[in-house]
Amino acid sequence: MDPDGDLNPDTNDLPLRANTNHILVRHYVLDLTVHFDSKVISGSIVLFLEPRSGVRTEAGGSQDGFTSKYKEVDALEDGKKELETTTTKVVKMCGDAESIQSSSLWHTTSGGEFTLVLDCCDLDVSKVEEVDVTSVAAMLSRFPEVTSKKSGDVSRKPQAAFIQNLISMPSSQWRQQHQLFSLCGRAPGAQDGSTLQFHRDRWSLQVRKNGVTSPQEFPCALRICYETKPAGGSVRWTKDQDNRVCVYTAGSPINNRALFPCQEPPVAMSTWQATVRAPSECVVLMSGEEQAVPAEDGDTHFLTWNYYVTMPMPASTFTLAVGHWQQVTAEIPPELEKGVRDGTDCGKTAKLGPEYGQWTEAERVSRLGSSSSEVLKGSPLQTGSRDQTTCVDSAFCYSSLEDEGLSVTDYSGMVDDGISCSHGDYPCRFTERSAWSQRVIPHRVFSPACLLQKAQMGVLKLLPQCLAAAHAVLGVHPFPRLDVLIVPAGFSSLGMASPHIIFLSQSVLSAGSPGSEESLSLCGSRICHEISHSWFGLVIGARDWTEEWISEGFATCLEDIIWAQAQQLSLEEKTEQFDLKALLRWRRLSDELQNSKEELQILRPNMEKTGQVSESGSSTVKHALNPEKPFMQVHYLKGYFLLRFLASQVGEQQFIEFFQLFVKKYHGHLILSQDFLQMLLISFPGMERKGLTLGAIYADWLDQPGIPKWLYERSAVWSQARLVEEVKAEVVKWILLSQSHHGKGRKRKRMEPKVNYKELTSDQLVMLLELLLEESELSVASLRALQRTYSLQNQDAEVRHRWCELVVKHAYAQAYGDVEHFLIHDQAMGVYLYGELMVQEDPEQQALARHCLSLVQGEMDQSARRVVEEMVL
Repeated sequence: MDPDGDLNPDTNDLPLRANTNHILVRHYVLDLTVHFDSKVISGSIVLFLEPRSGVRTEAGGSQDGFTSKYKEVDALEDGKKELETTTTKVVKMCGDAESIQSSSLWHTTSGGEFTLVLDCCDLDVSKVEEVDVTSVAAMLSRFPEVTSKKSGDVSRKPQAAFIQNLISMPSSQWRQQHQLFSLCGRAPGAQDGSTLQFHRDRWSLQVRKNGVTSPQEFPCALRICYETKPAGGSVRWTKDQDNRVCVYTAGSPINNRALFPCQEPPVAMSTWQATVRAPSECVVLMSGEEQAVPAEDGDTHFLTWNYYVTMPMPASTFTLAVGHWQQVTAEIPPELEKGVRDGTDCGKTAKLGPEYGQWTEAERVSRLGSSSSEVLKGSPLQTGSRDQTTCVDSAFCYSSLEDEGLSVTDYSGMVDDGISCSHGDYPCRFTERSAWSQRVIPHRVFSPACLLQKAQMGVLKLLPQCLAAAHAVLGVHPFPRLDVLIVPAGFSSLGMASPHIIFLSQSVLSAGSPGSEESLSLCGSRICHEISHSWFGLVIGARDWTEEWISEGFATCLEDIIWAQAQQLSLEEKTEQFDLKALLRWRRLSDELQNSKEELQILRPNMEKTGQVSESGSSTVKHALNPEKPFMQVHYLKGYFLLRFLASQVGEQQFIEFFQLFVKKYHGHLILSQDFLQMLLISFPGMERKGLTLGAIYADWLDQPGIPKWLYERSAVWSQARLVEEVKAEVVKWILLSQSHHGKGRKRKRMEPKVNYKELTSDQLVMLLELLLEESELSVASLRALQRTYSLQNQDAEVRHRWCELVVKHAYAQAYGDVEHFLIHDQAMGVYLYGELMVQEDPEQQALARHCLSLVQGEMDQSARRVVEEMVL
């Protein structure tokens, strides 16, 4: 592999190489096969391209280049017949690779030709070819004017004209458009005698065509044949909790460029469709608007799954997971509940019969998916016969919650007024009355067999409440369905949201007996956090990835609001819960800022240059590859506190109502900080009279390290809240108990004083343990009593993490088993525990750290493993 040339290997910035100001990918067609034996994904991707013009590169520049304008569509009978006969596997199609891989040859044969630059990493590319869309009969019949002699355009670029017509079809005809995309995706390579040259370096794939000197002349449909690598940065091959091999997309820090060549800059919003072949015993979950029904793949032992999206989104949001997972249902089969694995076909599990969550007719009408389930007969996107489609719908869990008394905001007025979408043309749920009344979208939960019961009692139980609460707070769900997957233990965080699918860590599941309200607190709040990303992070995204607070700060703020709504808390209960959570986050943030580099504490690290790109559209994501960054929460916490501050200035309820208006205006868009802040200042003019200008907010919150003055002052108020005072009183009891054991001889009979300890919530237990961590000494007897009183080993992961810190600090050897369990099963949260085990310079603790690392090293997230190995080895 050749060196990167202009990329400085000493920086921690992630390069976005794609030249999106010259040309844009408007649609991807993926045709992939998952090979578990070799741990690779092979196949092809077809890119449908559109040259750009009139694009400015400064912040606030035009985004018209990626909005869709469409026309009408006719029948596709010829195309259906053609597709049915096109059965040649893409891998065979791409066998005769012809490329220019030599760096010296590549750089000496350019001749001033235009180069398409795609973001690409850790891929073996075998061939790049132009696709001959003129060979697709359905394109000829659909767009006869392209080849009509009357048009006078025959000798010019029929390929480009066909593609332009295809990507310009109206959103009302999206099914036919996807049909044509699929047909074109399987068309043969162009036979004009010219070849496409390509070159790979560390971060990009570059493609040229002989004699082509401008984006306008460049081919508009390309097929890239390639194979992923087992250790590619965007795909994670590992074993699930049942010790079965699985693969899922990692999501960060390099997003999807090691899964397929793409345009990573967020402005390159596109649609996609994918055919994924996987062994028949596996289930394939992916970002897609309808649940796929697997079909047999000829005589092979593989099944084929088809997914698609119609809303243009950045390629970084594409998500894929393939494994031997089971669907979590209201009733766990006895053989699975007993832990007996009988090789059940997961593909069949996804097609459960009507007995699982039957839909009423009213529910079908209210569900937006009822319209989108109508698939063209014979279409490659068809997911089964009518009966099968009904069966698919019934596999979703659904709850109307009408009897649960959950308050609902009335959005009927917004629908009556109509929503004038300012985004490009796509089938938008925000304009559909049925979507506004759909409080709980169809949803499924998947997990390894050994976690089915915990996932059932936690995630499946809470999901309808959380979805309904999110609807009550923010309105229409941006996506028509949701899958939730409990990912393997090595997953790098507590959760990750993508269109139509959420990954959740097993750490959010109850450690002890599932079902109690307190054991569900972490699970519920995390579900609410990830659901809120549907609005902030997905349907509204950051135009510059350095502004992560736009996604994570908003989701952290909204998780509290939505979770309180799901719990149906009174105003007083909600305020108390908010204050306690705020104090815990304040302590975490202040600790993080004291122990991190200042450049990593800034929410807008590019400051006034935020949103700017080079002339070609390329840029870098500042600090994205810094190994410390994945474990920092400053963009979550400082962003959350900025929103709390703004809410305190305008009123909590008014602030939530402003969220609703902001979503109504900006859904389908990429934004910068100023888009949100300027609309807020215009909506509440009194803020500027208080001196809260855009510049002042930048200076205090976004462009500086450290902690704003307001936060210092407010934290003093939170520390005196009722729930906190209750914890302080309990801390005193434990300190007194510890002191009562000091100085007692071994033979002297110890009489434990009888103390009535107050029952505490999970958040209160976290606070209790954090305050006890500040004590220099705690007796073994008090630690033993602490563990027994609160059954700490059975609490949620946040509580157990603090307990493990306490165990390590005081070398409480009897509980080292709890530390080992945490490091193995809660890997996303245990990274810094390794450091604490090593820093004590206690041989037994250091041996424990090395032992745990040896057990999980192979399945750990790559970033986490590097950090831990540096601490331990």
